[in-house]
Amino acid sequence: MKVKVKAPAKINLSLDVLRRRPDGYHDVSMVMQAVSLYDYITVETTDSKKIEIKCDYKGVPCDEKNIAYKCAEAFFRYTKTENSGIIITIDKNIPTQAGLAGGSADGAAVIVALNKLFSTYLKEDELCEIGSKIGADIPFCIVGGTKLASGTGTDLKKMISMPKCDIVICKPDFSVSTAEAYSRIDSAQLSHPEFTAEMVRAIYARDIYMVTSSMLNDFELALDLEPINEIKKIMLKNKALGACMSGSGSAVFSVFNSLKKAEKCMEKLKESYEYVFLCAPVKNGCEVID
Repeated sequence: MKVKVKAPAKINLSLDVLRRRPDGYHDVSMVMQAVSLYDYITVETTDSKKIEIKCDYKGVPCDEKNIAYKCAEAFFRYTKTENSGIIITIDKNIPTQAGLAGGSADGAAVIVALNKLFSTYLKEDELCEIGSKIGADIPFCIVGGTKLASGTGTDLKKMISMPKCDIVICKPDFSVSTAEAYSRIDSAQLSHPEFTAEMVRAIYARDIYMVTSSMLNDFELALDLEPINEIKKIMLKNKALGACMSGSGSAVFSVFNSLKKAEKCMEKLKESYEYVFLCAPVKNGCEVID
């Protein structure tokens, strides 16, 4: 038996890092949005009694270091289900180490697939509970849509959908360490009004111009990387309403109110960058498709 799941990437429309917690983690406030850039994950039962990972995307580990592997282990522990053996095949399109939750999306998809495969009938909040033990972005990747996230990022509040638009994502040829990004945040001591509150108001106003003027990412401010600024300049020059880094980077996204303008921007970026994608907001998280 096998189950196939499509797992969307996420972008951060806003990302405020509020404070460092006593446990070493950080409290955040952010609006997260699922977009139509997908990884496809197939989970198939075997009799090997092992968890096996297959993925030919450069840099993705195919052992217990993979988030998908960890999520499978967590699922079996939580449900007390015996693992007769599974093969997880990951068809990746979401760039790694980009701030797009590609690894988390894969892990979320495995949890959703195993729930279907083993007929455990877990509810969405139970799936999220499993995922939250492995990574802060995994609960969002399970539910998708437009969500206000707080705490370490695992406390999610449902919002109305982001206004319709077209989104161009570009990842430069370098990655950013999340640990290093948080270190820079701690030393930068940023001080500004919380932009997530503005983003929430903009989305409920259903005003794409308010949304794009409210986009802000504390990691982008703290890191202040010239390659990120250069990508944003190209996007804005090509009529983007706004552009912002996602997560801890290094991917940058831009928002358009015209598909034609978005396509033109994408073609311009492709002249200099390998990883460029055209997508749109979506209302769902991981979905079983086969």
